[in-house]
Amino acid sequence: MSRAVFLFVALLLPVGVLRAAEAPSLVPAAEALNVPTAARVAALAAAGGEERWGDVAAAARAAALAAYAQDRTQAAGAWLNLQRWAGLFGEPQRDFVGRWIPVLVAVKANHPNMPGRFATSEQPMGASVPAELRAWLMGNAAVSDEFFSLLSPVDYVPGVFGVLTDLYQADPARFRDYPSLALALAVVYDVPPPPDWPHGQVSAGALPRRLRPVREAFAWWVREDKAGRTHHRLNRLGADELKFVVDAAAPAAELEWSQRTVTLPLADFAKVYPLVRYRMERVQAQAYLWPGPTYRLADILQTGGICVDQAYFATEAGKARGIPTLLFRGAGLDGRHAWFGYLDAEQRWQLDAGRYAEQRFVTGLVQDPQTWTGLSDQELKFLSGRFRALPAFAQSRVHSLVAAELLRGGNAGAAAASARKAVNYEGRNLEAWETLLAAQQAQKLRPEQTEATLREAAQAFQKAGIPDLEIGYLNRLITSLRGRGQTSQADFEEKQLVRKYQSGRTDLAIQQAGEMLKRSFATQTVAEQIKTYNAAVDNYGRGAGIEFFDEIVVVFAEHLQQLREPAAALEAVQRARGTLRVEAGKQLEREMTALETRLRSR
Repeated sequence: MSRAVFLFVALLLPVGVLRAAEAPSLVPAAEALNVPTAARVAALAAAGGEERWGDVAAAARAAALAAYAQDRTQAAGAWLNLQRWAGLFGEPQRDFVGRWIPVLVAVKANHPNMPGRFATSEQPMGASVPAELRAWLMGNAAVSDEFFSLLSPVDYVPGVFGVLTDLYQADPARFRDYPSLALALAVVYDVPPPPDWPHGQVSAGALPRRLRPVREAFAWWVREDKAGRTHHRLNRLGADELKFVVDAAAPAAELEWSQRTVTLPLADFAKVYPLVRYRMERVQAQAYLWPGPTYRLADILQTGGICVDQAYFATEAGKARGIPTLLFRGAGLDGRHAWFGYLDAEQRWQLDAGRYAEQRFVTGLVQDPQTWTGLSDQELKFLSGRFRALPAFAQSRVHSLVAAELLRGGNAGAAAASARKAVNYEGRNLEAWETLLAAQQAQKLRPEQTEATLREAAQAFQKAGIPDLEIGYLNRLITSLRGRGQTSQADFEEKQLVRKYQSGRTDLAIQQAGEMLKRSFATQTVAEQIKTYNAAVDNYGRGAGIEFFDEIVVVFAEHLQQLREPAAALEAVQRARGTLRVEAGKQLEREMTALETRLRSR
């Protein structure tokens, strides 16, 4: 969950320039305590069009804080949305690009298909958005909530605004009927996809990495929805789900072929995966790249393929039917298993279609088409949680937004108080916990106080059944303990974590054991490191599979090889062979044998 946490922290960066002069006059005090009227929104949009976006943002901020002070949280949330629109519309493109690129690099979202340069004009980002569209966006509360819940610091906002403008100008009525679909297209099409999308086991010649023209794509999915050829009604899904529909790599003709060919109902959609015949001989020959000159869906169905081809076929067949789908990969690109996930009729994610039993504890990674970075199955479960639609979360969100605004304004004490209210309303509000911790850091509290908050956050996510986030906060607690010399307590906390998840979530236990092993490299002698490794194998490796092999065995064997200890490296692998679940002819046995061969040859 570190990536999601980082993205939220990046949101705390300044958005736009707020100018106080004359701003309060734009919102009469009598109106500040209520949800902004349509007339007031129109007036603010018009003022922004006169290059007064700074005034609009400041006025909306003042109204939000005034409403919040009187416990008018609904009004405060609405005014904050107007402030955020004004901040984005009024921010010069050069300023945005200057703060966006470091975030892009930090989360490794930059890739070779990105433009070499981005425009850095002084023009405000809202100048290219038609005045009618700006006013409509600002005046639509539901769309505003969805937009700001969806937007991430990785999104290229000038590109997002460009797509929204293009779709609106093409057909305003269609845009207003399908705003979530338009938002999904905007955050997917803002930058080009990377060269390994949707997977890296097919050449660019066989599968060109190109998204369809955005107007054509929007019109196509609206037409298919209205014709009843989609399994989900697209105007009833959110943009956070629809982005996994509009990221189709296959052209329209292939999607239409799929509609005619793949006729399984949504209730049986997992059965699409085995429609593609599995070619075991390709795996045995280690021919992991698609061998044909073209990669059409019809080619895959006729020829057969390996798991990644089965997953690609299933995901594209789902997108053709308006089903949000995900292509999951296990670790590595050397033939590791691939499967798929899809949104079922109850709008719940089914994430194990085609997943092998031996892979059930291997974290699945999917490429998020909004950011083109990796998204784990556990992150997806959290981000798509239905608790976000509950009234308690709506209250929590407003307190969290106010807290972030107060922190930006330098009032760390008030920010901490508002963030505390947010987590009290909804303990699963990740952004609120991060704001609370940032506010405490700004207050320069004692480490023990921050550690207490980290433990609280961990307990909240443990109670919610989200162990990935629980472990994330506990690891930060452990780091803090070590930083102030409480080594014994830190070691105790870490060992407790490994034991806790050894049976239910072995992937998390293995990850934690791997961190302990890596730390031994810097603090122990080679002999002591071998003892640490042996203890990890004996205590946590019994019956384990691929993930333990990746995180523990390979890492340690390569480490010993670098230390010029080849015999010890080979002995470490052989010890694991006698402990892990190594079945003849299976993937783990093949990879372990290959590692032993490499070690003997060095």
